[in-house]
Amino acid sequence: MDKESVTRKKEDLMRLLRDAGSLLIAFSGGVDSSLLLAVAHETLGEVAVAATAISEIYPAREKNAAVRFIRERGIEHILFRSEETSIAAFVSNGPDRCYYCKKSLFQKLIEIAAERGIKHVAHGANVDDLEDYRPGFRAAKEMGIMAPLLDANLSKKDIRHLSKEMGLSTWDKAAMACLATRIPYGSPVTAEKLKMIEEAEAFLFERGVRQCRVRHHGSVARIEVEALGLKTIMGNDVRKAIVRKFREIGFLHVAVDLEGYVPGSMNRALEIDT
Repeated sequence: MDKESVTRKKEDLMRLLRDAGSLLIAFSGGVDSSLLLAVAHETLGEVAVAATAISEIYPAREKNAAVRFIRERGIEHILFRSEETSIAAFVSNGPDRCYYCKKSLFQKLIEIAAERGIKHVAHGANVDDLEDYRPGFRAAKEMGIMAPLLDANLSKKDIRHLSKEMGLSTWDKAAMACLATRIPYGSPVTAEKLKMIEEAEAFLFERGVRQCRVRHHGSVARIEVEALGLKTIMGNDVRKAIVRKFREIGFLHVAVDLEGYVPGSMNRALEIDT
């Protein structure tokens, strides 16, 4: 890695943030939004404010981690209810599900910013996100949401490097996406499915797995897990415990994907259809 290049990108990021004046940051507690918030707070001080959505599509453990991160830094933090499961176009789970979700989320953030006299709203998109199918980007552009990490040309690798350099605990945090991404397109998003997925993934994390997804295929749970995690879950006692727990949750069958964890794997169905 070219450290000088990354340093210049951070300087560009700080310049963009200074130009913004005041900022409400969509804060999930993940690697990207954590770096954005930390640099924004370092650059802008108290006019950098975090806002975190709470709903069935976000794991409780992620919300708790976000609250801890904020509390350690004394940053103003707004928790608000988002209501994705009340949006028909989201629940029907078509290929543009993320667009409708983000459009609703950004509208709420814009309203919160306006109430507090904050000039801009920003999210943590980075250049690597451009490589996957991201309909939420369209909503962000339509609604004038800033993407400072993207504008500063920061990649996920750059973000992790800067996060480690700044001493952020999130620097090596596993990637996370909303729980609805575990449900195949065309299969309705329901509170029951989201709860099953969250409980199943939490059980795997408790067994020592670092990165995983539990894809909900009706009565079948398809586990995607990184290579080291695969060894963990296939140990005889752990494997039996997983099967037993997943059946308690409501799955009739438990499968392990031999390819392992693949970001955006559910988007392959879109490629097949085109």
